[in-house]
Amino acid sequence: MLGLAKGLGYTFKKLTEKKITHFYPDVPFPMPPRFRGIQHFSPEKCIVCNQCARICPTECIQLTGKPHPDPEKKGKIIDTYDINFELCILCDLCTEVCPTEAIVMTNNFELAAYSRDELYKNLKWLDDNNTNVREEN
Repeated sequence: MLGLAKGLGYTFKKLTEKKITHFYPDVPFPMPPRFRGIQHFSPEKCIVCNQCARICPTECIQLTGKPHPDPEKKGKIIDTYDINFELCILCDLCTEVCPTEAIVMTNNFELAAYSRDELYKNLKWLDDNNTNVREEN
């Protein structure tokens, strides 16, 4: 009987507290400033140094470049840049090592998909992912 009274007392105490429910799909959840979400990639800044692909612990980044079409300019331009978000652990190492800050983290985190093929993101998709870029970048 004492256990029942304790349980009911705890339940009634919790009924009067403020609710902590978030209306997630309708009201976006505010993320902390250092939250690591999906990357944004700016192809015009990329110098195809390949450091992001080398430092990636899961090897989920594929990067290829081609020689610059203008023969007077040195270096390469980006040809393809693909990330497999099925493997990506959002560790932020690729953004830390990028010398031109072509890769920056955003606060976007919604990657739910019905097919694993939808988790392969290409250059165009990553370039269009330019909302909610972290302030420190």
